[in-house]
Amino acid sequence: MRPLLSRALPLALCVIITGCASRPLPKFERPIARTQIQHVRTTAYTDTESDHVQYSNHNALGGTLQSGSIHSAAADWSRWPAGTVFRIRETGEIYRVDDYGLALAGTNTIDLYKPSRSAMNAWGVRRVTIENLQWGDPKASLSILRPRSHYRHIQRMIAELNDRMDELQRPVPAMDGASTSTMIASTSTSQPSQQPVADLAARAPAPTPIPATRRPIVVASAPPPQSIPRAVPVTSTSTARSGGYYDSSSNGGRTNGVAKDPFFSGASR
Repeated sequence: MRPLLSRALPLALCVIITGCASRPLPKFERPIARTQIQHVRTTAYTDTESDHVQYSNHNALGGTLQSGSIHSAAADWSRWPAGTVFRIRETGEIYRVDDYGLALAGTNTIDLYKPSRSAMNAWGVRRVTIENLQWGDPKASLSILRPRSHYRHIQRMIAELNDRMDELQRPVPAMDGASTSTMIASTSTSQPSQQPVADLAARAPAPTPIPATRRPIVVASAPPPQSIPRAVPVTSTSTARSGGYYDSSSNGGRTNGVAKDPFFSGASR
């Protein structure tokens, strides 16, 4: 049994290496601008796919693929170095780059890890806006890739990392003018700590309250009373003047039929 197993393992390894070597590299794309906000093409993958089942649920750092509060993502490490943390604005999900793939080398596509085939198929291919919360360490990424340089897609990432090392080590200005922190990837093969993301959220500025504007209270004063001559009822309709009113100084004690009108206000018109 042991001799059979010892012959089967090298054969399987040979098939894997031959399969990777026979697959062509994707068409090279010019790297997009390295900014805090980026618009990128995304795809999805899961650990039960045929081209990933050999690695089980492990990522390229040797840890476990994540799908909790922080999700795993695969990308070209010369564009998003290992340990890069970003948020998808359309969904609010936070991802950390801890994996790579042959189909991603030399492209601006990010592959998002999904825990199931149904979730992978539901995502499909989408163009989204990402906010880079923290950038990974390009030197740590390079040190991880060098021992694996017998693969062509890794050779491409190593070449790009060497060419862009100065650019990748410069801080990226944040939206408010401050620079984002850049070095969070670990040089070990263990899963990167998730603490920096929590610290980043804790340092986020609180919303600025909008002060309420007080308006002065204006009390309207009543107009001063006016001396208005009032109609005097007359006693005889035969001597009533036009409109049923007459001057109180000329005659008194007379009745006015108009005064009995329910709509009559009593003031002169």
